[in-house]
Amino acid sequence: MTSPHGREPLTIAQIAERAGVSVATVSKVVNGRTDVAPRTRALVEGVIRRHGYRRQKKAADPAALLELVFHEVNSVYPFSVFEGVHRVAREHRLGVVLSELQGRHTPGRGWVEDVLARRPIGVIAVFSGLTDEQSGQLRTRGIPFVLVDPSGEPGHDSPSVGANNWNGGLAATRHLLQLGHRRVAVITGPEHALSSRARLDGYRAAMDMAGVPVDPELVRVGDFRIGSGRERAGELLRLPDPPTAVFACNDALALGAYQAADDAGLRVPDDLSVVGFDDLDPARWTIPPLTTIRHPLTEMAAAAAAMVVSLSRGESLPRNRVELATELVVRGSTAPPRGA
Repeated sequence: MTSPHGREPLTIAQIAERAGVSVATVSKVVNGRTDVAPRTRALVEGVIRRHGYRRQKKAADPAALLELVFHEVNSVYPFSVFEGVHRVAREHRLGVVLSELQGRHTPGRGWVEDVLARRPIGVIAVFSGLTDEQSGQLRTRGIPFVLVDPSGEPGHDSPSVGANNWNGGLAATRHLLQLGHRRVAVITGPEHALSSRARLDGYRAAMDMAGVPVDPELVRVGDFRIGSGRERAGELLRLPDPPTAVFACNDALALGAYQAADDAGLRVPDDLSVVGFDDLDPARWTIPPLTTIRHPLTEMAAAAAAMVVSLSRGESLPRNRVELATELVVRGSTAPPRGA
């Protein structure tokens, strides 16, 4: 690692002197060991960020690997993401290592140590993020990372790739309004998810532009799973004045809305129009096929992989945040409301 100020980087002994710790402690930090107090680690990493670190011997070359991290793999999302990463990896003769966070949105203890042991050229984290400590450990070892559709707001120093979720929410809702629907409900994902909040904001903007007040009863919070979509859509359909259309903030929620309509003896789209968000393969196989917003996951993953490769070569990125366009895909699950 070179000095950020162009000066000669420090040796381990010089870093130890400036940080007021032992040489052994600095060695543990630069080698990714966990048996260092967080405060001490932050102190040492601060000195390294300011002055750089001169290794005493040539570091081992990184392995020809990309590390791909999912918060969970029990869905169809990973296949679309892996396709994009694999496309770039194949071009650069790289292997891909998959790891899963078992539903967590930040890696647990031991994750960084496993990554450092594998020595990939870089890390791609999907729908998740890294703690400040984990980010610092990777940066200290010169391992770049890029976030794909992070659940929270990425830091300014963290490269990320996302989609225009606000425009997607706007397009989905506007499509339903243009068909003549006025009782338009929305089922969101978790409130902590950045994408979920942006899609809801797009829905609200479309309703406002059309001069249609948002009924708070028609706004329901789900968890991006089919069961949640079925429950929330069922609640909506039991209202005294139920919606004639539902914008579900992902395809899984939309499939749950299909089930809720069937439970209530209703037909899609004759009695209830449904729009999803993702355009994963099952959207084309539902009966009727699902109108949805195309979420360019494969392209997002490929962009993130290309960014990691560039960073691993010491190249600067044109910009830290890349945002790709979403697109409305109209199929058979939407129609004008009855009597329109």
